[in-house]
Amino acid sequence: MTLPKKLVHLLKCLALSSGLAACATNTTSVLEDNLLEISINELQVAYAEELISAVKLVEFYQARIAELDPQLNSVIELNPDALTIAAELDEERQAGQVRSSMHGVPVLLKDNIDTADRMHTTAGSLALVNAPTPAEDAHLVQRLRAAGAIILGKANLSEWANFRSSSSASGWSARGGQTRNPYILDKSPCGSSSGSGVSVSANLVMVAIGTETDGSVVCPSSINGIVGIKPTLGVVSRSGIIPIAHSQDTAGPMARSVTDAAILLNAMVGIDASDLASVAAGSRVILDYTRFLSRNGLRGKRIGVVRQLFNDSAALNNLLENQLAILEQGGATLVDVEFDNMEVMSDAEYQVLTYEFKADLNAYLENRGGDYQSLASLIAFNIENEELEMPYFGQETFEQAQALGDLSDEAYINALSTAKRLSQADGIDAVMAEYDLDALVAPGNDVAWSIDYENGDNLGSYIASSSLAAISGYPSITVPAGFIDELPIGLLFFAGAFDEPLLIAIAYDYEQRSLARRQPKFLLTNE
Repeated sequence: MTLPKKLVHLLKCLALSSGLAACATNTTSVLEDNLLEISINELQVAYAEELISAVKLVEFYQARIAELDPQLNSVIELNPDALTIAAELDEERQAGQVRSSMHGVPVLLKDNIDTADRMHTTAGSLALVNAPTPAEDAHLVQRLRAAGAIILGKANLSEWANFRSSSSASGWSARGGQTRNPYILDKSPCGSSSGSGVSVSANLVMVAIGTETDGSVVCPSSINGIVGIKPTLGVVSRSGIIPIAHSQDTAGPMARSVTDAAILLNAMVGIDASDLASVAAGSRVILDYTRFLSRNGLRGKRIGVVRQLFNDSAALNNLLENQLAILEQGGATLVDVEFDNMEVMSDAEYQVLTYEFKADLNAYLENRGGDYQSLASLIAFNIENEELEMPYFGQETFEQAQALGDLSDEAYINALSTAKRLSQADGIDAVMAEYDLDALVAPGNDVAWSIDYENGDNLGSYIASSSLAAISGYPSITVPAGFIDELPIGLLFFAGAFDEPLLIAIAYDYEQRSLARRQPKFLLTNE
């Protein structure tokens, strides 16, 4: 791989100077077009040619976060050890040891992912600010560190992963404030991995980790103009992630390109004996997902178009039709399909989530220790700290979950069976078999709606295209597809269990044909 000359010039300047400011004079276009959108593979070339060090790159991102993130609130905390880690990785490289393609790559973690270091893990809640430091890193963080990634910090999120209130505003947490969409600041960043999506889109970090129960990786990826992958349940361990529901929770990579997302996913995957879903998934051969980055990924594929997940927006539907034409130009055959019982499935899902949330969160909090070791204690904390924790919306979802019984309740068992059957055997599996499909496609979401504390997200144009893959536990991936009124739109692909390789191939080919990703304008001018 050959790096652009302008990028080589800038990286040499950074390597020799005391920071970004010394290199930025009269080089705005260089910054816009090159360093800010540098890929992981390009970075590894720059490292190999000694054009930049990991220490300089961390300093670059730290400076950029200090300058721009006060407008975005996407980063909740910086890692005080990031420069030390970067220096150690630079020394390893100089000694001829390169751990993986992630060696020296800065990563932000959503603030519901445990780290056993000097950072906090709070899910955005003030209740956990003084909680004991987790005893160990989340399994995926252990994997990232072993691969040579630099944990740059924690990203803001919708508090408690957007499972505290039905009238919440995406991207708000008591600890981090309101995360803002980098394309238009008063628009929603979508949740709950809002900070992860915004920070990558705004080039405050190369890649980030989000978590999803239903939509929280793919929605902020779509709305913030980046790529997000929600893996099959168990492909990435859930250990060390503050939970909502074990039957749907997973972490996933968020990046500016399908290639970077695949590289990051490689570093996250690994068998974790403490996670039964990971053990089950581990019976399959662990793959190098970058092998499936194919410019022929669309050729010969049969893709089901889920038009019931479109809406009545002429602008959105026109954009989607243009993207479907790109799929056909790449050699795909498109077939209109429809799913039955979506509302019944959704109702069953909510019942499952509220039951599992109470059980799973109580287990996590008890293991973590500290002053708040149950959902009931968190409810009391929020009441006692109402002005700080509930200035805009309440905690009725918390209260609904607390009122439920345990996971032996017949209501829970029936709801789980219904949700899985309608999403799996009677849903994705049945439709794909009936039409002999390789994958399915729908809008990632509509345009971002306005941040509205009075109504929360309820007046938004949210499209629940994530639910089939989320409830079934099957994989999905969203890719930038274009813009409406300067706001990004994503195209969502999903398929059967463990079909990540197929989805990555389709998504990569589509991405290379559409080339829809572009940076937020205000960040380029700092207006």
